[in-house]
Amino acid sequence: MKVTVVGAGAVGATCADNIARKELCQELVLLDIKEGVAEGKAQDMMQTATLLGFDTKITGSTNDYAKTAGSDVVVITSGLPRKPGMTREELIGVNAGIVKGVCENILKHSPNAIIIVISNPMDTMTYLALQSTGLPKNRIIGMGGTLDSSRFKYQMSQHLGCSPSDLNAVVVGGHGDTTMIPLIRLATWNSTPVTNFLSAEQQEKIVKDTMVGGATLTALIGTSAWYAPGAAGAALVESILRDEKKLFTCCVALDGEYGQKDICLGVPVTIGKNGWEKIIDFKLNESEQAAFNKSADAVRSMNDVLKTL
Repeated sequence: MKVTVVGAGAVGATCADNIARKELCQELVLLDIKEGVAEGKAQDMMQTATLLGFDTKITGSTNDYAKTAGSDVVVITSGLPRKPGMTREELIGVNAGIVKGVCENILKHSPNAIIIVISNPMDTMTYLALQSTGLPKNRIIGMGGTLDSSRFKYQMSQHLGCSPSDLNAVVVGGHGDTTMIPLIRLATWNSTPVTNFLSAEQQEKIVKDTMVGGATLTALIGTSAWYAPGAAGAALVESILRDEKKLFTCCVALDGEYGQKDICLGVPVTIGKNGWEKIIDFKLNESEQAAFNKSADAVRSMNDVLKTL
């Protein structure tokens, strides 16, 4: 199996590092537009192989898409990162051109690839990838909800004093500070509802802290986070290449599911060798569905910006 990660910045390099350590593929290509960056990081990672015990072959390239030929999965992290005070929406104008160009070049050499989009604003970039490539919808996956759900579990674990791995919880809707919907009503701690253990005030704080999780880190670090986003991308790659059928929240094309059409938005899906394979209906209640519809309206307004480019 072969995987390409486009964008050798912090998120892309972290994603590639996770993929290599887990030996998810025989060949891993790291691509970047900046001279020498992908080559240097690929060499650096390869020099950890004997220390960490993996055999994945990692190569780097400066914008030579021919080296990505035959990729089974392509992860797109390219684009400008968020700066403090900058919203994901403000990134649309610049990153749309980057993502569209990457998709076109990738498919010239890997026409059967499954594409995972991490670039922000992620919901709109996923929609752009689907519209511009004309690929079957199951082969375009936006990563956002996978990351948001991980942050949701982290916030809950801090209040419960438990391992995040013992928690099941998902965030649906858009991958934005005001558009994501942490479904705390459905969250469980080893099959027991977390609402049995958390006060109303704690539940409200967990939801709010999850929604601003990305912005919080941007303010602290001075740029977008990379460890968790990179790991989230690698987790999706793993579920695809190992055909695990794991359930993740991902940004996918909706055609009536959750009451929405002609949009890519975060919903629970199973991820396997064909990309996203099935949308799972979590039976949202009235208030959750209203929030989901509001999220869809906000994402559509961002998608409309694409028409002006």
